[in-house]
Amino acid sequence: MNGYAVSTENLGLSYGRTPALTDITVNLAADRIHGLLGRNGAGKTTLMSVLASLRRATRGTVRIDGQDPFENQSVMENVCLIRESGDLLVDERLKTNLTFLEGARPHFDRPYAESLMEAFRLNPRKKPQALSRGQASAFGAIVGLATRAPLTMFDEVHLGMDAPSRQRFYNELLTDFAERPRTIVLSSHLISEVEHMLETVTILHEGRLLLSGEADDLHARGATLTGPAATVDQHASGLQVVGTRNLGPTRQVTVFGDLDEQALEAAEHDGLQVGAVPLQDLFIHLTEPQPEEQAS
Repeated sequence: MNGYAVSTENLGLSYGRTPALTDITVNLAADRIHGLLGRNGAGKTTLMSVLASLRRATRGTVRIDGQDPFENQSVMENVCLIRESGDLLVDERLKTNLTFLEGARPHFDRPYAESLMEAFRLNPRKKPQALSRGQASAFGAIVGLATRAPLTMFDEVHLGMDAPSRQRFYNELLTDFAERPRTIVLSSHLISEVEHMLETVTILHEGRLLLSGEADDLHARGATLTGPAATVDQHASGLQVVGTRNLGPTRQVTVFGDLDEQALEAAEHDGLQVGAVPLQDLFIHLTEPQPEEQAS
């Protein structure tokens, strides 16, 4: 099984006269883990719904594995979108849902799903409406992992999960992806928890594409400077600071922009630790309302 490549060109979608997506052009390579980030209402769920053919684009083109996915059964049976709403047979037990998925999804792995049910401590005799929010999220994650679709999208699947359950999901995702590569799109607002998994990052803002590129390139668009507060302030002077953290006498600042290598070497010479820019700091900075936007 190979993952599906995903591309959109000038993609747009409107609800009546209200635009939800405007001129979205992205290229997501096959067999990689892609991050889809954005504030609430940015258009992440809408974009994934278009990719999953749950909505039809108003403008532009969508290609999955080189084909238009809309009403294309051969493509769509190999595309899996996991949403918080579940999309389950709510009146049937979890084990019946697994049976249905086994017949509907060509790559569904029933034994793997059952092993994950045990790991997440889910009772297969329960019905979806009897699950807590965390349990429902865990079952959604199980479905997404066990479906092993060439294009698998997780839309905030972690909602409701506690920290141990989220970590179990991340570990399972990375382990299974290493053994069976496919194309994963992961939407999450817990950026600091997932950024180590992401190979590319796409950021939407107010229905428009803010950026899309390699995660390593984004990390290189700035730096963190950590050390004694006075020394950090000295080297950060004149730079664009987008994040500050203090722990006693130690300060860490995140600076954004193309940085002079000599300046970074000087910072290290003065005893500062220089690191990559955290994705979360970059995300907050890029999506922060500008003063004129706040005034309006």
